Amino acid sequence: MDLTQFKWTREPESFDISDGRIEIVTKPHTDLWQRTYYHFRNDNAPVLQMESEERFFSFIVKTEFAESHHRFDQCGIVMYLDGENWLKASVEYENDTFQHLGSVVTNHGYSDWATTEIDASIKSMWYRFSRREDDYCIACSRDGVSFQQMRICHMYQGDKKIQFGIYACSPEESSFRAVFSEMRLTECQWKAHDGQKPEEA
Repeated sequence: MDLTQFKWTREPESFDISDGRIEIVTKPHTDLWQRTYYHFRNDNAPVLQMESEERFFSFIVKTEFAESHHRFDQCGIVMYLDGENWLKASVEYENDTFQHLGSVVTNHGYSDWATTEIDASIKSMWYRFSRREDDYCIACSRDGVSFQQMRICHMYQGDKKIQFGIYACSPEESSFRAVFSEMRLTECQWKAHDGQKPEEA
């Protein structure tokens, strides 16, 4: 991919972009979350994105986080439209035993969080972000070949031009180096539904 197409929504103090590889060093107390359950609003994580009006595509990226070591350290994919409408997927460090592989969808200022526990020894993950008009699918992979669906969602503000890319953050008193590589755009890998037909209008 041509990384010159990507623009910072929020630029980190420390980063490097070269040879198709992006490194971000997170700052403490950076995060993306809106209201739900915790009742706080955090909207200061570094986000690097490109714009597209294409309505059917997939974006794939490999993430590496060997240095993550503190609760909630995370890096992954993001579609950040504005402070109250966005989605993200990442591995969040929890402790020496397990981490949370999960995704957050924020519509109209309220976030959710869907997770599953994975072993703490896992230090890389691939993601595939797919768009079909204003619906989206997030999938993950350990090897970049075989992807498993994490979630399907609708974005109320995601029906026209969107921005999507990568992010990294450390919500607590921590900092680590996140590495992103092997990014590519493809035809939409999330195929049209072939089961129950839609209801007639």
